[in-house]
Amino acid sequence: MDNLKYTYHFEFENGKKKEFNVELDNHSLSPVKSNTDNLPGWTELEFNKCADCPLSLKHTHCPLAVQLAPLVDSLKDVNSIEETKVTVTLDERIVSKNTSAQESISSMMGIITAVSGCPLTEFFKPMARFHLPFANMEETFYRAASMYMLGQYYRWQNDMSADMDMKGLTQYYSNVAKVNQGMAERLRATRREDGAVNALVLLDMFVKSMPYTIEPFLEELKPLFEPYLREQHIF
Repeated sequence: MDNLKYTYHFEFENGKKKEFNVELDNHSLSPVKSNTDNLPGWTELEFNKCADCPLSLKHTHCPLAVQLAPLVDSLKDVNSIEETKVTVTLDERIVSKNTSAQESISSMMGIITAVSGCPLTEFFKPMARFHLPFANMEETFYRAASMYMLGQYYRWQNDMSADMDMKGLTQYYSNVAKVNQGMAERLRATRREDGAVNALVLLDMFVKSMPYTIEPFLEELKPLFEPYLREQHIF
């Protein structure tokens, strides 16, 4: 199958335009292109290293920082509150929205974070495969819960323990919160415009709210699954 391609096209109110392409291997969901030349100092692994980073010193650079570097450099002059029209092309769909720069950048960062090779975010690769630009909190939680439970199904198929209480999902999000915090510290050290930093902050709002809101949210959804809870099934 062809590689997966996600294109974000920005048109700012001041007339400037920017376009970013994320191309992923269809099987591994790893980025097809990764620039390792002339990497900025803030991408080095030990530069504001994330808490609990499991990577050893044999990794000279943070994989997520390396993947974000081209995006951050291109957006170094973008302020987070700038208004922009963003057109996202993915699979057979085109999604367009007039919104702030930080929301647009945050949506794109969500893909890059999941597929970057960071061991603390790789669990979210399935969400990158079925990326939903500009998803709200309810949509994000539904997709995350569905992804996690499908992962437990595959564990059960392999005779492994399955987490039916979904406790592990909150741990995944806790790990991502540490990554977001560490990455924000890296970007703040670059002393550039706040577009990329505030995009991370916006992304982190979803992450940090998840452990407190996922259970009430799932309870609200329960009536929708009433057909699954009947004594008699059609199968």
